[in-house]
Formats: sequence, structure tokens, C-alpha cells
Amino acid sequence: MTHSVSAADAARRLGVKPATLYAYVSRGTLTRQRGADGRTSLFDADEVERLARRGRPRRPAGTLDLTVESRITEIGADGLRYRGHDVLGLAVSRSFEDVAELLWTGALPAEGATAWRAPAAALEVGRAAQAALPDGIAPLERMQVIVPAMAVTDPLRLRLDRPAVITAARSIVAGLVGCLPCQAGGGAPPDDAGAPVAERLWARLSGRRPTRAMLRLLSAALVLLADHELAVSTLAARTTASARADPYAVVSAGLGAVSGTLHGGASLGVETLLAAVSDPVDAPRAVGDVLRRGERIPGFGHAVYRGQDPRGRLLLDLIRRAAPNARKVAVADAIIAEVRRRSLPEPNIDLALGTLTSAAGMTRGAGEAIFAVARTAGWTAHALEAYEAGTLLRPRASYTGP
Repeated sequence: MTHSVSAADAARRLGVKPATLYAYVSRGTLTRQRGADGRTSLFDADEVERLARRGRPRRPAGTLDLTVESRITEIGADGLRYRGHDVLGLAVSRSFEDVAELLWTGALPAEGATAWRAPAAALEVGRAAQAALPDGIAPLERMQVIVPAMAVTDPLRLRLDRPAVITAARSIVAGLVGCLPCQAGGGAPPDDAGAPVAERLWARLSGRRPTRAMLRLLSAALVLLADHELAVSTLAARTTASARADPYAVVSAGLGAVSGTLHGGASLGVETLLAAVSDPVDAPRAVGDVLRRGERIPGFGHAVYRGQDPRGRLLLDLIRRAAPNARKVAVADAIIAEVRRRSLPEPNIDLALGTLTSAAGMTRGAGEAIFAVARTAGWTAHALEAYEAGTLLRPRASYTGP
């Protein structure tokens, strides 16, 4: 009869550290069960034994198997959780600010907490820095200038105790959004410091007046994107924090990594694809053109999920409800249908994010900006863990040269 073993026993039988054991769970190599108390991790003894006899699983080509113990985000076969809370449930029930506080403190705050603000000096310098850039610069590129400009106005940025870092993080998020230029017709007044982050961000990315449903949709996207374990930008941010760099430097490191086309920049590829397809009937041609060029179809497939990205599935469902008649939503659905007809990978969060920004008439590159604002919450959470651990994250290289 099948029986279960503890995480310690499973790690001992496999000859790995507990962090590696949970990396196997994240990759779907092992199935984790929950004990009667809802917190204890248990593993099927037969499954552990089969893996032990087969040997350690090979990592996918081109990836590094680096594991770090963390109490922030859990990606498992049974769902995605922040600090033990179901992320999909949080996306439809709590604000981005609430979820950021959960990531930073481990507890959800009372609803209706004080709005986040950046100091006037930081906003003045950040706005001036990005205003000096040429026209047509993407929002993410403006953010990469805003953060270091804000940093020089903060004389206490090297205070790395938890309350000081959280205060800085609220200011950084407020400044990332508040220093961007407003789009004409976006609806937010010039002094919008008391508004939710999602409402402020909308005014910087879209020239359309938002409905309540669309603002809730943007807030849900921010929640879904707030953290995703050790993604590339999070690893960059956490490594930077492990050297005891200040929170502004941590966010700057994350912003640099998130711009990559295989990470936060992937939604820009989705926006470009959707812009090139004016009618759903043209979706097969557009997909075929991408494949003939030997390129990946943007917004499909994920390094972690074998099937559909649950974040993308939820966000797409919310988009269909909020904008049922939007042409770009119909185009996205037609592209999904064509990709599935060809038995290619399932859609991910980038496809949903690009669909959201296209349906909302947002400026080019808006998806990258949403991703960056959201992930700043996760980068800060990982920075807090790194500061408190006090250990330099210093991987070693395996020399293969002459």
C-alpha cells in the first residue's frame, strides 16, 4: 500500500538538500502532498523511490539548477501561492497594494490602507530625468532612468531594516508610476497620489477613460505578476540585495533583467503580433508567418508550466468578461485556437498581458511597464529575505576553457 514520507526523509533518500527537493516539485518531477495540518509537506514514498533509482533528473538544456530557500512564493502542481495564499484568489479579491504588503510582511493588511506616496523631491527629480529622454521612449526605459534619479534624493536608502526597506519600496512604486507622463484623456488628475496604483498606472499607459471593470482587471494583472519564485529578474535583484546594495539598486537590477525578450519584454512581442492582425480570420496567416521565420510565437509556452500558465488562463478569462466585444480579444482567441490546432505550447501570462494592453488601447510597451511595477513588489520581498539572511549569493563557475 502506498505511504507517505516527510520532506526530510525524501531529501535524505534522494541525497539532496531540501531546497533541491522543492525545486523538483516546482518542475513537476515530484508531487508534494499536504499533511493534515495543511502545512506539513509529504511525498509519495514509491515516487521518491523511483526517482532515487532513476537518478537525479537532468535540468533542461541551457538552464542552471540554482535553488534558494524562500518563504515567499510556492509554485506547485496544485497551484501558485504567495505566503500560503492562493494567488488566483488574491487577484480577484485584493488590491495590488494589499498583496505587496503580504509579500513583504507575511500578512494581509486591513483593506483601505493608506495610499502609497513618493516624496516631492523624488518625484521632481524623477520626472525631470525621464522628461529629458527623446520622444517615443518606452515606459520601461523611462523607469530605468527614474529609479536611480529618485535614489539620490533619499539619504536613508542604505538603511536596510525591514520597516525602512518597505517604506522605500512604497515610494519606489509610487515614483515609478508617478514620474511617467500621463496619456492625454487617461482620466487621472495631476495630483493623484491618493488613488490606487492601478488607477495611477492606467492614466500613464492609456488615453482612454477606464471603466471600473478595466481598473479591476489591471489590478488583477499586477497581483498575478507580483512574484514568480526565482525568475531571472528576481534572481538579479536578490543577488544584488545579498551584497547589501540599497533597495533602489535592487529594483534597478531587476529592471535591467526584466527587459529581456525571454522575460518581461515578451509581452511587447505579443503587442506587436496583435497589432499586425486586424481581423481574427487572419490569425492562421500571422501564426504561419512567425513559424516560417523560424521564430517562437510570443506569449506561448513556459519554462515552469507543462500545460497552460494558470495566471494567464485567469487573466484571459477576466479580459473576456471585462471587454467581451473588443476586437483584439477576438484576435487573441483566434491566435490561441490556431496555435492549439498545431499542437504547440499553451498560452502564458505574457499573451494575456499583451491582450490586456492591446484591448485597452495602451501605449506600445505598456505590458513591460505593468510587469515591472508589479514585480517590484516581489523583488523587494526577496531583497528583505536576502538582507536578513546576511549571506552573499555567489554561484561558482565550472571552467571549460583552454
